[in-house]
Amino acid sequence: MRVMIFGTCYEPDLGPSAPLFTMLCENLVRLGHQVTIITTVPNYPSGRVPAEWRGKGKLLWKSVENGVEVIRVAQPSLDASKLPLRALQYICYQIGATWAGLGKQYDVVIAGSSSLTAWLPFAYLVVLRRKPAIYSVADVYPKVGITLGIFRNKPVIALVSSMELFCLNNAAVVRILSDSFRSDLSEMGVPDEKMVLVYDWVDTDLVHPMPRDNAFAREHNLTGQFVVLYAGNLGLSQGLEHILTAAETLKEHQDISFVFVGDGANRERLVAEAEQRRLKNVKFIPYQPRPRLPEVLASADVSLVSLRHGIGFSSLPSKTLSILSSGRPIIVSIDEESDTWKLIQKAKAGLCIAPENPPALVEAILTLKSDQELRDCFGRNGRIWAENNHSPQSCAKQIEKIMLEIISSQKS
Repeated sequence: MRVMIFGTCYEPDLGPSAPLFTMLCENLVRLGHQVTIITTVPNYPSGRVPAEWRGKGKLLWKSVENGVEVIRVAQPSLDASKLPLRALQYICYQIGATWAGLGKQYDVVIAGSSSLTAWLPFAYLVVLRRKPAIYSVADVYPKVGITLGIFRNKPVIALVSSMELFCLNNAAVVRILSDSFRSDLSEMGVPDEKMVLVYDWVDTDLVHPMPRDNAFAREHNLTGQFVVLYAGNLGLSQGLEHILTAAETLKEHQDISFVFVGDGANRERLVAEAEQRRLKNVKFIPYQPRPRLPEVLASADVSLVSLRHGIGFSSLPSKTLSILSSGRPIIVSIDEESDTWKLIQKAKAGLCIAPENPPALVEAILTLKSDQELRDCFGRNGRIWAENNHSPQSCAKQIEKIMLEIISSQKS
């Protein structure tokens, strides 16, 4: 098959979706397919484009990487924490991706949501060209934006809703990464039989259990401490202020350190708040290159996944799988009975607490700190679960099967 994929993150870009798209593309190539991805030049999550990817009069950057044709759309280097500027980048990508795909020949499309980046290329490269498409839903829009308070204006909400419905209605299959998405999508009119659950995947070869005492830990003076780690996007949906409150409660425990590794729209505010509270037990470290991810995760005694109240039912953070694969215990602060909550319970890999609840977080941290055997058990269970359920090879085969079925049904 000739497969066209569009999504805004691809390695060497940072962020959780970049390795997911990269692994999917490369594994589809290994299965014998011709794959083209239209993405952006690196800019996630800050919106700032590295100097080597700017200017030079290039609107499209083309390369072949591990058998994948990669087309990167040039982006203005902006501050993504400012929503109008982030919207400008979305528009630039939509126009560039549509233009890049017009001359391409392909049999099927995989479109990464949301419609904020996918709508225009979806309209031209799927609907007008009458190509079957898988629309992959990572967050339910506009609900997630309304919950976060990003979408407040009724006309904006109506516009985003109509764009999202256009992609959902015109997709042959809607891929969901969480069963909890079904009710929200059903309310939007998506038939249940159109939704297919394919969980996200993790590179279990790259991310594997490593010694606690490693180069990254030594470099950042994390040895000799009980490290509570949050690694990932420091955005608006995570409710990370509550981790700072927990850190303040535990500031007399001089052997406990809270470490944030990453960047995002909320980073500056979190840094300022930590300084205002004089939290000497909190450390902020920039995003690390992907090859260092195993060391980063291994530097933790316990890792955190956090989402604000109401977000857990419309999102399954991909960092969860990386933590499981790293063999470290996990604390998830998320809506009860969400897919992430259920996943950790099934895997027996950590503790689940209510979102935005610093006292519960403090209790969970102290419980794990006092019980090395429990931490080791959770870590082993998580690693086994990741190996058995979330390898990129098995997920690529699931998506291959879906593509073959929708191509076949279109011909018949």
